[in-house]
Amino acid sequence: MKLDWTALAEVAAVSLGVTVAVVVVFALGVLGVARAEGARENGEDTRTLGFAQAGLCFVACAAVVAYGIHLIVPQFHQRRPTV
Repeated sequence: MKLDWTALAEVAAVSLGVTVAVVVVFALGVLGVARAEGARENGEDTRTLGFAQAGLCFVACAAVVAYGIHLIVPQFHQRRPTV
């Protein structure tokens, strides 16, 4: 059995990069919620921007997770016969 160490290193690097990116985007979403709550406590009208930022970030995180599940589960890759 021979291992392709270059391919293994590429997969590890991409996995690490995507993991860091998802954590950063999730943290930006939490920051958006915190800004919206801070604006609410101060009586400012900028809550919508914070919630929009949070929603966009959380949807992006969910999309990355859904794509990862799609790549892992083999039933999603079966082609249906056309009639």
